[in-house]
Parts: sequence; C-alpha cells; structure tokens
Amino acid sequence: MQELRVVGVRVELPGNQPILLLKEAQGERYLPIWIGAVEAAAIAFEQQGVRPARPMTHDLLREVVTALGASLQAVHITEMRDGIYIAELLFGNERTVSARPSDAVALAVRTGAPIYGAEALLDEVGIEIPDEQEDEVEKFREFLDNISPEDFGAGSGSAGRPDPEG
Repeated sequence: MQELRVVGVRVELPGNQPILLLKEAQGERYLPIWIGAVEAAAIAFEQQGVRPARPMTHDLLREVVTALGASLQAVHITEMRDGIYIAELLFGNERTVSARPSDAVALAVRTGAPIYGAEALLDEVGIEIPDEQEDEVEKFREFLDNISPEDFGAGSGSAGRPDPEG
C-alpha cells in the first residue's frame, strides 16, 4: 500500500463531472476518481474549513463512530472491479467496512486518518504527470484554492459520465 494525499476535487468540463485527485505521498503517480457532486462538496467543504449550519452526512458518520468508541484507523483504496473503485474503512480490532472511495476520503479528511492505495491499483490506473506538466498541476491547485462548495451544487451529478463508484 502506498500512502496517498488528497490534492483536491475539481469539476471536469463540459459534463460537470467532479473528480477527486489523489497523489502518492512518496511518488509521482496520481489517482483520479470520478465522484458524485455531494461527495465532492463534502470533501471541498472540509478542505476549505466550511462549517455548514447543520452537520453533513460525513460529519454525522464521524460523530457516530466516535460515540461508539471507535476511530477510523485508515482508508484503503484496494482495487477496481468492472470500472468501479473499491475502498475499505479500517477500524481497530481488524474491523473493516466496505465503502465508496469518495465517502471514505470525505470521512478521512474529517478524522485525519491516512489514505492508502494498493500498489497493484496504482500500477493499473495511476497516472504520472511529467515535469513539463507540473505547471498544470499547480494550476489545478490554484483552481482548488478558488473554487467554492456551491460550484458542486445539485444538477452536476452524473451528467455525461456514469458514476464509477457504483
């Protein structure tokens, strides 16, 4: 397993499909995952420190896990089956729960849990961005700094591309 860090989320045009972009902490590969608008907003909210008046679903899940005396130890993005990414939430005592990667990442950014990607998955679908394209990644980061959670509003869901998370 390779540790991944969240680069951020953006909206792919023209279909308005949100993309979660993860990058190896100690490597050059990126893992792009097309996600739903709600999950994109949840990740963007947390990254930008936006606190809604009422807790979002992922905030509620964090509170439920804490209330039950558990803690999220890590998120593992394990594989892709039939074009769908598979992730697991790892809790203490070797308990795991299957989850969509976007939900798992939304919870991980709220709890500070590390995110890992399977080496075989990164070998299969990870992409390397050559040095000359690093300025594009920097533009992407600048875009993330300027995007607001409202940019992921209702209606941008699955238009143009099926949800690869199922």
